[in-house]
Amino acid sequence: MKRALEGFILYIATERGLSAAYQLSVRQTITALMGWMEAKSLSDWGEIGTEELSAFLSWQKMEGLAVSSLRVSMVHLKVFFRYLAGKGITVSDPAEPLLPPRGEMSLPETLHEKHVEKLLGSIDLSVRLGRRDRAILELFYASGLRLSELCEARLENLDLEDGFIRVKGKGGKTRIVPVGGMARLSLELYLREERPDLVKEKTSSWVFLSVRGGGLSAERVREIVKQRASKAGIEQNIYPHLLRHSFATHLLQNGADLRVIQDMLGHADISTTQIYTHVDQKGLKSMHRKFHPRG
Repeated sequence: MKRALEGFILYIATERGLSAAYQLSVRQTITALMGWMEAKSLSDWGEIGTEELSAFLSWQKMEGLAVSSLRVSMVHLKVFFRYLAGKGITVSDPAEPLLPPRGEMSLPETLHEKHVEKLLGSIDLSVRLGRRDRAILELFYASGLRLSELCEARLENLDLEDGFIRVKGKGGKTRIVPVGGMARLSLELYLREERPDLVKEKTSSWVFLSVRGGGLSAERVREIVKQRASKAGIEQNIYPHLLRHSFATHLLQNGADLRVIQDMLGHADISTTQIYTHVDQKGLKSMHRKFHPRG
């Protein structure tokens, strides 16, 4: 069974080009399934049917796995068993009939526009790294980038004259995203007056540099966002993806087309972007209750 798992991981890494993070996530799901199978005295993939997979998912739910995580597990199972069936390791695909687990839709957190203004306006541009950190936060909010996309941003993919940045998203897909006016100004200031001082002999073309002249790690960018939010006096838990959610929600609230938001976020499926319509509806209900005489 382990040999089949390793073959599958190699397949999604080399032929599908999926990220190391996705490979790890899939491995964790299938390893958990193998542990469950061992406890049930099942020793071969051919012994697994749809009922066994349903029982495994039910077990994960009883162990406290959230509905959103169960959906991820199901996707992993479907991709894995489709691979096994295609390789002839199993006679059929037992995961194909599985239906997504039901549960309340988890709406993404967002940051109020006034809090975004407070966060961005609180950064002192006269102190060291102030211009870099302001540019990071502005770009997150202006372009809705994922954390990995911002960390991997390179100078050759940044066009401030026309206001665009080219990024490589999930599955290695490239997209071009607008960079708003305030973000452009912040980036120009950082690139002109601060980045040159961070450049070292072996510095590459990363847009955002550390004090040692290398690219910023994802963990360091998370720290920067949290530290800047704390200094701004914002009590809400602030993290990079929250700025991406806020970017999409505020665009929708101000009249942007959902398809345009889908393209800018790099969502392969419009259903993923539609979560923001529920966030907007939630806000409308709140406003109605607050201001309508019989709300």
